[in-house]
Amino acid sequence: MKQVLAIILGGGAGTRLYPLTKLRAKPAVPLAGKYRLIDIPVSNCINSDIYKIYVLTQFNSASLNRHISRTYNFSGFHEGFVEILAAQQTPENPNWFQGTADAVRQYAWLFDEFDVDEYLILSGDHLYRMDYTEFIQRHRETNADITISVIPIDEKRASDFGLMKIDDSGRVVDFSEKPKGEALKQMQVDTTTLGLSPEEAKQSPYIASMGIYVFKKDVLMNVLKRSPEQTDFGKEIIPASSKEYNVQAYLFNGYWEDIGTIEAFYDANLALTQQPQPPFSFYDEQAPIYTRGRYLPPTKLLDCHITESMIGEGCILKNCTIHHSVLGIRTRVESGSTIQDALIMGADFYQPYAERQENCDRKGVPLGIGANTTIRRAIIDKNACIGCDVQIINKDRVEEAERESQGFYIRNGIVVVLKNATIPDGTII
Repeated sequence: MKQVLAIILGGGAGTRLYPLTKLRAKPAVPLAGKYRLIDIPVSNCINSDIYKIYVLTQFNSASLNRHISRTYNFSGFHEGFVEILAAQQTPENPNWFQGTADAVRQYAWLFDEFDVDEYLILSGDHLYRMDYTEFIQRHRETNADITISVIPIDEKRASDFGLMKIDDSGRVVDFSEKPKGEALKQMQVDTTTLGLSPEEAKQSPYIASMGIYVFKKDVLMNVLKRSPEQTDFGKEIIPASSKEYNVQAYLFNGYWEDIGTIEAFYDANLALTQQPQPPFSFYDEQAPIYTRGRYLPPTKLLDCHITESMIGEGCILKNCTIHHSVLGIRTRVESGSTIQDALIMGADFYQPYAERQENCDRKGVPLGIGANTTIRRAIIDKNACIGCDVQIINKDRVEEAERESQGFYIRNGIVVVLKNATIPDGTII
């Protein structure tokens, strides 16, 4: 895999994940209590022996830069690197990245300098574990110019994705973006060609793009130079290339989730608490997910009742009830509180005891979750100060709301408390 350069696309504004992307790039959004979204594709690369990794970004990239620089430092005797490439103005191109393909095009001069055979293009906001070695091996065996990683999809979900048709050799011959009705029926394929059993093929007769591609080096450079007006890989570059180049499909039949929306992000995090086997596991010793080592103390529990939950390190929980929730690093929960079906992202620092007492004495709100507070079906972003006797329960069953001045949004019925927000004592949401 020394002849592969990985390019992770993390440049989008992340509007569907707002307000979690208000102060950070989408790949820097916290995941599972201690990780970041960017850790998933980077870890997949490292576990696949791919060590030349660039991350393209342009929005709110400060926290992403900090995380990558503190986390992924290979030794001086190793040629590997993980580096951020931010959007920049040049005399030739004064614009920001206009899309996935345009982002790669603007740095094509840099990628072209590497003595590699293939470019692996990845997305920064998907949750999955994949051995890219098998993906690239398939690309080489079929002598493909471009290989697209696809997942089998049933009819119910098919119209939400960009679909493809393949011939008997696995070559992609047609594309359709979110088809419906008769157009959807036309996109059915025999997925046994890609390795599914007849039973599985019957249940999932469609294939959808995962937004993950392998390009031969010269092919990528050619298609980017030839069509400067085409700015997106999935919608423009690859459909236009399929007539001229050998575009192959590679079937990935494991767990894969696009967590680009608040609801999908919330569901994917809480699904990690499932027993006995969650759909995605962070406990695979053969393919670990790496993140920043923080050297935090163990979590301290004082007379708590906790069920179906994940608790990050460095937490302090007192006489509280927690059910079906994920609590991030340094989370603090005071006595009498109940947390259910919630994602608490934790904190970036500990608040000194004297400062906490001072806040209480002045009727301020200390960092963390105050006493006798109830939180249900909510996401509490980092460093939030939730007061005592607060109820975050969406009591009016509101589906969508923007209350930025009050420190929260509601998305798909999920209350999202902003990073660094303060919710005063007695507040009912």
